[in-house]
Amino acid sequence: MSGIQIPVLETRRLILRGPEPGDYPNFRATFSSYRSRFMGGPLNPYETWMLYAAEMGHWEIRGFGMWMIHDRATDKTLGMAGGWFPAMWPERELAWIIWPEVAGKGIALEATHACRDYFYRQQGWDGAVSYIDPKNLESIKLAERLGARKDKAAASVDGNDAVYRHPSPADLGNSQIRDAIEAEIAHYQGAIFPSTMKGAAA
Repeated sequence: MSGIQIPVLETRRLILRGPEPGDYPNFRATFSSYRSRFMGGPLNPYETWMLYAAEMGHWEIRGFGMWMIHDRATDKTLGMAGGWFPAMWPERELAWIIWPEVAGKGIALEATHACRDYFYRQQGWDGAVSYIDPKNLESIKLAERLGARKDKAAASVDGNDAVYRHPSPADLGNSQIRDAIEAEIAHYQGAIFPSTMKGAAA
């Protein structure tokens, strides 16, 4: 029986909950596809099952982990985001993966921003990194939009990944980085240019 109560995080569009057995089919579909090529995939059925078991067990062992991202309106799963720190990882990682059919809608930015705030404010993290395949341009761009910068001096997982270091809690604070992130999230949420604005295009 699990001994940890996984917190639920909510944003305007999303609800982030701990991974559950019923979420596995969507996870399996993505990690057995080309979408997972920068995260060790595509994986065979056994490897996918083992990784999902690790996702669930990570919360029990570390006290944090990856949330399953759900659409607030439909409860459909959209991907995963959260913390990742398995054996042999040099530092705690902020990680994410979005299902292919919902990519490009700012979901990863919105979810990961909420996760990072939780780790900083509720768990006392003093920082985080993201280990990214140098060919994974989408994730590199997302890390940079989150304010992370490449740290060439940091230890990598296997020597083949780039390490992007996120702003510390103090640097993030009420900074221009936070303002830019929240402005972009609001844009995806449709809050910046609502159709009711005078002179808005149809």
